[in-house]
Amino acid sequence: MINTFILGLRPGQQVGLLFVLVFGVLLLGTITTFALSIREQSNDAAGQTRRAELKHVSGVLRASWLMAGVFWLAWVAGDRVATSLFAIVSFFALREFITLSPTRRGDHRSLVLVFFVVLPVQYWLVATEHFDLFAVFIPVYVFLAIPVVSALADDPERFLERNAKLQWGIMVCVYGMSHVPALLLLDFPHGDASKNAFLVFFLVFVVQACMLVQHLVGRKLQRPPRAPHISQSFNWTSWAIGVAVASFLGGVFSAITPFKPAQALVMALIACVAGSLGHLVMKALKRDRGVRHWSGNMASVTGASGLLDRVDALCFAAPVFFHSVRWYFGL
Repeated sequence: MINTFILGLRPGQQVGLLFVLVFGVLLLGTITTFALSIREQSNDAAGQTRRAELKHVSGVLRASWLMAGVFWLAWVAGDRVATSLFAIVSFFALREFITLSPTRRGDHRSLVLVFFVVLPVQYWLVATEHFDLFAVFIPVYVFLAIPVVSALADDPERFLERNAKLQWGIMVCVYGMSHVPALLLLDFPHGDASKNAFLVFFLVFVVQACMLVQHLVGRKLQRPPRAPHISQSFNWTSWAIGVAVASFLGGVFSAITPFKPAQALVMALIACVAGSLGHLVMKALKRDRGVRHWSGNMASVTGASGLLDRVDALCFAAPVFFHSVRWYFGL
């Protein structure tokens, strides 16, 4: 019934309805969170837990406002502006990653290459729709170029470790994130290109829904964690419920995508599995660095406190989702 109603609207009306719903839900959530935050909380363990939960929800809402704003600008200003905005997000996310990964003097040339050559070129390839080269530029060419530049710096101390950290940062923060605006430029057969923003919304919506449901179910069920040294909240039961619920929601909202309901459910399942497990991997990297959040105590340096914490699942889900869509539709 929802799909029938949505399909009965003109494209402009569909976009308008989408933003009314998104901003309406975000506004309601923000008001509710603010009202709960000003209530007096006790200083016992329960009160501290409630304050921590409200802080977590506030962080999710801030990230959601940011992403919704990007989508709105993408629709109003066009795909090129949206691509530029995601490039800026990549820049600050990579800066957070590098800030918590100690570097040496011999890494300076590699860092300049990454921030001021690799990142702009990757997003230029997206904007110009060179999808075949964009898919291999970082995993092939940059993978070989970065250690060469590091070797020429004549600093062999922890050479493998330093280059591995830099490669990880590039793959997650630049390569992964660049697949999000790439969805805006896919040319579907008999499709309306102006509706590609729905595909980005679909991806972010199902991934965020999966993470939220997984978190809430995990708090409710209190099952033993699967990897306690990495995450106290991850267990297979809450993970499976989160993936299942988000995948079902993806099928319900298939009308805003080029997919049929069953196709949308499978694509949502692929995105949720990649995003949720990628989030677990990023938690392992944070534990390795001895921090709880990517911003750490360097928020004033990065200018985007906790940004990578909010988009890490998306960085893993986007490339898997993008290439699954391209493969299925033969684009």
